[in-house]
Amino acid sequence: MVVGDITTGTELLVIGGGPGGYVAAIRGAQRGLDTTLVERDAYGGTCLNHGCIPSKALISASDVAHDAREAEDMGVFSDPAVDMDAMTDWKDGVVTRLTRGVESLCKSAGVNLVEGTAEFVDEETARVAHGGEGQGSETIAFEHAIVATGSRPIEIPGFEFDGEHILSSRAALALETVPDELLVVGAGYIGMELSTVFAKLGAEVTVVEMLEDVLPGYEDDVAEVVRERAASLGIDFAFGEAASDWEELDDGRIRVATTDEDDRVEEYHADTCLVAVGREPVTDTLGLENIDLDPDENGILATDEQARTDLDHIFAVGDVAGEPMLAHKAMAEGEVAAEVAAGEPAALDHQAIPAAVFTDPEIGTVGMTEAEASEAGFSPVVGQMPLRANGRALTLNEREGFVRIVADADTEFLLGAQIVGPEASELVAEVGLGIELGARLEDIAGTIHTHPTLSEAVHEAAAAARSEAIHTR
Repeated sequence: MVVGDITTGTELLVIGGGPGGYVAAIRGAQRGLDTTLVERDAYGGTCLNHGCIPSKALISASDVAHDAREAEDMGVFSDPAVDMDAMTDWKDGVVTRLTRGVESLCKSAGVNLVEGTAEFVDEETARVAHGGEGQGSETIAFEHAIVATGSRPIEIPGFEFDGEHILSSRAALALETVPDELLVVGAGYIGMELSTVFAKLGAEVTVVEMLEDVLPGYEDDVAEVVRERAASLGIDFAFGEAASDWEELDDGRIRVATTDEDDRVEEYHADTCLVAVGREPVTDTLGLENIDLDPDENGILATDEQARTDLDHIFAVGDVAGEPMLAHKAMAEGEVAAEVAAGEPAALDHQAIPAAVFTDPEIGTVGMTEAEASEAGFSPVVGQMPLRANGRALTLNEREGFVRIVADADTEFLLGAQIVGPEASELVAEVGLGIELGARLEDIAGTIHTHPTLSEAVHEAAAAARSEAIHTR
């Protein structure tokens, strides 16, 4: 039986149940708004289901196997066997627990959950097509709407994702066996994280990148630490090359051709190819033409400090609102959008948004680099602590990496930090908080840090910027 179109109403319609969307929906309900959340795939979005969480689960699992295998200098001898099926089951269990948690949180807050794909009919209504044959659709009238449809992996011409030979990051995270040979196109954070995972699990990995180094956008010495560690894992790099064509061979493997700026052609053989060249906003499913809302050439919706689009009652949060495409940025925007919809004077007023790359070693950054501080008109002073001089790092058998803090020389106000090393994603939070609080170098340098810990490197970097370092020359 085909279910006919029905019409319902809501004060706040949230389209997309990823980090930005579900947080917006819960905050809207907390503020007393009748809130409806529409999700077409799975609650938690790409982050919980196909990105942040499953990738970090596999990173942790592959680290366990690798660390056990490489611990001979610590007096531990082991040759662990990896059961990829079991590892995948464990990873999926983590994902399921979190996505069910999101659904439960939404229901507990009083959010009305609707499964389907939402498309604007006009500025006050949206139609939701329910999945499955004969499931019909419904029309939802709204007072405010928040677009939180996230992003998807970018395909490059001739390398359309097929889930077998040419993989997206989503497909790579769902592999049930480790490929003998993996070719990765793209040395950004996704390409480097997954390259490291599969290298640690035993794959022979080659990374092709059209630029001249890994992790474009990061400072050279930051990228260098990660590249050298990856090379020590056996990962090969081909820089200055762009993937141009591929074909399947008789034995089921593939041959991928690349070209450089001089049109020289190189060929690589592999079992499968992961294409990780970035992500693009999902705005083409929303019927934006029906409300005269135009994304830019990259599919991004322009927003103001209250997450409003050009239509005051329609907001955009997360990846559809542009860089940085980070889950925690989406959550912050979701909270603000919902509060503004509820009539509160909320606004995005963050001094700095932290970022992390979960490579080996990790990278954590927040605020400005030294160069960016100079360009912004500051006179930056920099303090740095190498982890080879940190006792806790050495007891973790970690020698590479550093903590660098950037501050204004005249006022000593914190401006930024770049951290490369174990737990960098955690360590950077201290500096991020300091920036938000308007802290100075003396506030961190004068705070007693537990010994022995990695956080002492943050303390020492702040002291170094004041020429008062004790453990750093």
